[in-house]
Amino acid sequence: MKSDLDALMQARNLEALIIFGNAEHNPPMYYMTGGGHVSHATLIKKRGAEALLFHGDMERDEAAKSGLKLISYSKYSLEELAQKSNGDSARAGALRFEAMLKDAGVTAGRVGVYGTYDISSVFALLSSLQKINSGIEFVGEPREDSIFMRAMETKDEAEVERIRRMGQITTAVVAQVKEYLVSCAVRADEVLLKEDGAPLTVGDVHSKIRLWVAEHGAELPSGFIFAIGRDAGVPHSAGNPTDLMRLGQTIVFDIYPAEAGGGYYYDFTRTWSLGYATPEAQEIYDQVKEIFDKLNENFDLNVPFKNYNLMTCEYYESKGHQTPLHTKAPIEGYVHSLGHGVGLNIHERPFSGLTAGDDQRLAPGVVVTSEPGLYYPEKGMGFRIEDTLWVRPDGKMETLVEYPYDFVLPMKKWKK
Repeated sequence: MKSDLDALMQARNLEALIIFGNAEHNPPMYYMTGGGHVSHATLIKKRGAEALLFHGDMERDEAAKSGLKLISYSKYSLEELAQKSNGDSARAGALRFEAMLKDAGVTAGRVGVYGTYDISSVFALLSSLQKINSGIEFVGEPREDSIFMRAMETKDEAEVERIRRMGQITTAVVAQVKEYLVSCAVRADEVLLKEDGAPLTVGDVHSKIRLWVAEHGAELPSGFIFAIGRDAGVPHSAGNPTDLMRLGQTIVFDIYPAEAGGGYYYDFTRTWSLGYATPEAQEIYDQVKEIFDKLNENFDLNVPFKNYNLMTCEYYESKGHQTPLHTKAPIEGYVHSLGHGVGLNIHERPFSGLTAGDDQRLAPGVVVTSEPGLYYPEKGMGFRIEDTLWVRPDGKMETLVEYPYDFVLPMKKWKK
């Protein structure tokens, strides 16, 4: 949680941390500011002190919404600094940044660097400042183990409720998509038809998903997946817009919207087959649902998340499917890990890969996905079931939003 930041900084011997970039769609900055229309901002937090938010004058009201102590960039005259630097703009920018650090009480030590911004600009700025003040050491961290990933790993109840609200929006959109599909007329060759009688395509469905998400006030900053047939068998294939919507083919619908402005995500998947399913598809779906249910029955407090990925691998291999446990980089069968944390990033700690550390556990406060799947692109089918779960303070696992697991969706205007 955010209250862990100072302890994490102490453990990593960081005197301060700096976040560059916009307040929106920039998880570390959003985490500290709460979002808002503040662009090209800089946040500096010294260990043990409150954070300072540096901003442009035109965004002073938006910056004030953060509740943080504010300092305008106009306090530091770039014109004067440029004269002092003999026209060297990189040096002038570095001098301004040195003054900003000084105002935050940072004159030396290890400083962690975070945020979403142009890498070249940040590199130029920090390189120039390093020449001016060699007492400051700028430090980068691996994404999966950064201070912010560690702090964000556990959520307070207010954060969980925001994720739950996104889940309610997500399932409302899924219900709209389901109702639209099952209400379509069906051509003799089992192709679904739009209201005007034209064939319904995956692209048409994509358009409706984007519209309905927007109407609910949410965004799709990381995209979504609605894929049918062969594309359903390639886990991260978004779906070919020109594919026709047909009966009897598996559809993987993986949707992960976020609050507008780059806030909290939800992550959710259902697999459908319209009208009917082939016996092979039904058998494979039943296996995915069986391990999904078995995992829910076995999740336990403070167990390493990867243990459940191992359980999934062992189950699938007992059914004759390839998994990463004994097949290097499989492209059919079970090809990914079980799940991941969800928050301001669509993928956060704890991770469940077989090589994940034992410290990535189902601890109180974590929000994770459980999404076992099986994929057979050459058979024209793929399957995934996914819910987002919260480890409550009492240690119990709770699915944040319930939604049916129906595989075959009966069509209202078609009879076999």
